[in-house]
Amino acid sequence: MRWTARDARGFGIGVAYLVPSLVLFTAFVFIPLGRTIYLSFFYTRQSGAISTFAGLDQYTDLLASPIFHSGLLATALFVLYTVPVGIALGLVLAVLLNQRLRGINVFRTLMSSTIAISASVGSIIWLLLFNPSLGLLNFVLSLIGIVGPQWLIQPNTAIIAVSITTIWLTLGTNIIVLLAGLQGVPEEIYEAAHLDGAHGARLFTRITVPMVSPSLFFLLVVDTIGVLQAFTQIHLLTRGGPVDATRALVYSIYLDAFQNFQFGYASAEAVILFLLVLTLTVVQFRVVERRVHYQ
Repeated sequence: MRWTARDARGFGIGVAYLVPSLVLFTAFVFIPLGRTIYLSFFYTRQSGAISTFAGLDQYTDLLASPIFHSGLLATALFVLYTVPVGIALGLVLAVLLNQRLRGINVFRTLMSSTIAISASVGSIIWLLLFNPSLGLLNFVLSLIGIVGPQWLIQPNTAIIAVSITTIWLTLGTNIIVLLAGLQGVPEEIYEAAHLDGAHGARLFTRITVPMVSPSLFFLLVVDTIGVLQAFTQIHLLTRGGPVDATRALVYSIYLDAFQNFQFGYASAEAVILFLLVLTLTVVQFRVVERRVHYQ
């Protein structure tokens, strides 16, 4: 196939439209990524200057480190506690908010309002709620005869506390995406299902979930990436403690780079985190997307 002058002109116009985006991606994505990979093969001084060539030594030290292993466990628990629960809760609330009731828009606004709250503000709110003496959460639990735990002090509950905060922060986005998906489902499908005798849970599992599966898959990918990159709530609530129980990979990168000043070692951690995110995303597209029902 030979290119004509018209084809070349159209290609040039397309490239011209892409140049601003390519410049931004190059400056803020590709160059930092390349620099990070490069630094991971070198030891660095406290100033960040390259000292000596390390090869794969920092990667082998990292993979053999108990702190890195605990960080992987904390990251896995963080994702497991946050992503499925956040999506399931968002789906239930979206179904409730999809009802045709008077004043339902007020409740939709309230339920999705967390999208307008920054991670820092939301973390401070939950820091007060988790206070063992003055926090509202333990007070409510005491009203029903439950002794509230030391949320941010006990290793077993600290990761749960961070996960609860993250679920609350992402709930608004999840509700908006799923509500948009529900409103795109034709009413005729539900009417036909009612005529066939489908009601309640059967209607939810056989009609609602398959029809919003593209939205569910989108949230699965986006929320997983977002949780793997979460930093603010960990920093403000626990600072990686207690006993490294919430020292996820992102926070470990921060500690090694800006407190221990081991920039090469932190770069190796960042590369491993990048590969982890890439692998999970590919697996989700290869495995989970097969179950997605596109209309």
